[in-house]
Amino acid sequence: MKIIVTGGAGFIGSAVVRHIINNTQDEVINVDKLTYAGNLQSLDSISGSNRYYFEQVDICDRQALDKLFLHYQPDAVMHLAAESHVDRSIDGPAAFIETNIVGTYTLLEASRSYWNSLPEDRKSAFRFHHISTDEVYGDLHGTDDLFTETTPYSPSSPYSASKASSDHLVRAWHRTYGLPVIVTNCSNNYGPYHFPEKLIPLVILNALEGKALPVYGDGSQIRDWLYVEDHARALYKVVTEGEVGDTYNIGGHNERKNIDVVRTICAILDELVPNHSNNINKYADLITFVKDRPGHDYRYAIDATKIAQKLGWKPQETFESGICKTVEWYLHNQKWCNNIKDGSYARERAGLIESSHKESQL
Repeated sequence: MKIIVTGGAGFIGSAVVRHIINNTQDEVINVDKLTYAGNLQSLDSISGSNRYYFEQVDICDRQALDKLFLHYQPDAVMHLAAESHVDRSIDGPAAFIETNIVGTYTLLEASRSYWNSLPEDRKSAFRFHHISTDEVYGDLHGTDDLFTETTPYSPSSPYSASKASSDHLVRAWHRTYGLPVIVTNCSNNYGPYHFPEKLIPLVILNALEGKALPVYGDGSQIRDWLYVEDHARALYKVVTEGEVGDTYNIGGHNERKNIDVVRTICAILDELVPNHSNNINKYADLITFVKDRPGHDYRYAIDATKIAQKLGWKPQETFESGICKTVEWYLHNQKWCNNIKDGSYARERAGLIESSHKESQL
């Protein structure tokens, strides 16, 4: 297949691109605007493949999308391009409305126009896979209830509201126009190449520098953690084997309180890098509780029974194995981390595009 992956230079998107190139014979067209979190260095390991193409395109640009579809003639779209940081959505929601809602609409219309032009055999095989989040469901206050594929939507932040809107658009384009769509909603991802503003990489990198480890409120918020490479496997499974019009929840079966996640990372670092700075005895001494953010959801928890039963997918990593791999990756990839922290990855962006193994085909 030829698969367009939008947001393929982001955290989850780059994991999907690496998975497809490394484990299948499919071709990937990575479509990314390269906003602050897009980093082509996350794709260095596969950038030389003759099955990988990169196009710097904004999903809000209909003309560019039409040219993209016409040139590459894809068999599927995996739509991951999104603004995704809750704190940023609170400070500046406009970008989330533009990318997550208007961008998804524009991509749907470009996909529908292309899909309608295909011969019947290719038309029936085409898939539009929309990748979303469990945050659209709001939060859970009990200890036993779980998000299922039929849980009503109740988003809490501008980010989750914009993703809920995009989910509704995708399903409407299926019901109204017949576009063959599939939707997945995932729990919190973690793993290699995660942008350092998110909890787990922030804690790892701050601890190594002897900086405060900020924890919202009392840290009692609960999340279900999904190793990003497990998620990439699930997404490929869905786009190739999933039922058109269906929704699949993807979770890691790993619920943890935020404070316990932070303490686990500190304990691993105590073992692997025991030379503490700033006269601390343990990395946990750096934990600092800060004012909770507005509308902070208490608990997310995914019921991933359906994807296990229908498609045979289950996560391979436990939280214990995945978090150890993650900490070790950051310890061994300080150059990637430093390029993020000092901004050089952004300054090198133009050069990275120029030196990409393939120039734009459009």
